[in-house]
Amino acid sequence: MRVEERFLQYVSYWTTSDENNTVNETVKIPSTDRQFELAKELEKELRNLGLQNVTLTEHCYVYALLPATPGYEEKKAVGFISHMDTSPDYSGKNIKPQVIPNYDGKDILLKGSGEYIKVSEFPSLKNLTGRTVITTDGTTLLGADDKAGIAEIMTAVEEIITSKQAHGDIWIGFTPDEEIGCGADLFDLHQFAADFAYTVDGDYEGEVAYENFNAASVHFSVKGINVHPGEAKNIMVNAALVACEIQSLLPPEETPAHTEGREGFFHLTDMQGNVSSASLSYIVRDHDKLSFETRLNKIRTLTIEMNQKYGAGTVTSTITNSYSNMIEIIDQHPYVVDIAKSAIRNVGLEPLSRPVRGGTDGARLSFMGLPCPNLGTGGYGFHGPYEHVSVEGMKTSVSIIREIVKIVSEM
Repeated sequence: MRVEERFLQYVSYWTTSDENNTVNETVKIPSTDRQFELAKELEKELRNLGLQNVTLTEHCYVYALLPATPGYEEKKAVGFISHMDTSPDYSGKNIKPQVIPNYDGKDILLKGSGEYIKVSEFPSLKNLTGRTVITTDGTTLLGADDKAGIAEIMTAVEEIITSKQAHGDIWIGFTPDEEIGCGADLFDLHQFAADFAYTVDGDYEGEVAYENFNAASVHFSVKGINVHPGEAKNIMVNAALVACEIQSLLPPEETPAHTEGREGFFHLTDMQGNVSSASLSYIVRDHDKLSFETRLNKIRTLTIEMNQKYGAGTVTSTITNSYSNMIEIIDQHPYVVDIAKSAIRNVGLEPLSRPVRGGTDGARLSFMGLPCPNLGTGGYGFHGPYEHVSVEGMKTSVSIIREIVKIVSEM
């Protein structure tokens, strides 16, 4: 099956995850049972391809092994990982793909919404001129994040089998709930016995990423004192106003809208409140470990200052660490990046390594003992209606996966 056929099949499954589906304040994994529908399809397909150790767990993780070619059993075992869920930031139900052959390099009309994917907003579109581009109709996201990665891994495995390409052990893993930060939570490294691996979950097909944010989530709770406004002097504490003050004391230039590259930020994701109570939720990010800790200390100091001003117990803050910058681990295993860069050059591209302004399953897996940089998929504009991917980019990603396997088999 061609990679684009697989991709179009996989995006027909509604697999949006849900960070609000919790049990005892912990996200249930999988957070949505609908992710099992795609997982069952992938389990079936892997079995039909003849892979071994094919397993679909009760928590919706899919594992499989393509055993080494006879004589290659002592080669390093490499793994490839993608996630099945799509982002809850936008609808992932009833996706209606638009397939645009020989794309002309101009703005793309999304026929369902009447909006456009504009070259002025997505300048990388110019690089896709002449390719076959796949978008949605504008009413949903596309699901290239990360069903493009799944399609590329599955197609590479099939091509390795049919071409009788020599290889060591190849492990395949598909995870739920990556988009809500839980994809690595129950990943079984005893089941997935690779020496190192790659998540296939980036954009530009010639990318190998091994730097990401240090990340934490922060939640402020504000307890107010609500009395009649006519008798409120020196008594009332308006929780909503305290929440506004907290936000005002964070640097306005340090938000996602004003930062790039390795620059960190405080990102307000939710704010609710009235006189009696209020809450604010943030994600805090920084590539530099020291700068990251400075940001978290600012949160702690701000909490103390608010309580000194308005009374003990007025403001509480909870900091939950999410993931760390994988470069700390990858620097100890540079060959993993070198292999990927060589593979990318072998297919005629110059490798691109940019700091990821987010995180991947690979970051957490690296700290769990599995060095795991991230490869590009050929998809862009993730998490919204402007998501798009090129067929040629996906084919190139398939070739890069195969080249990685080839290089490892020759080591």
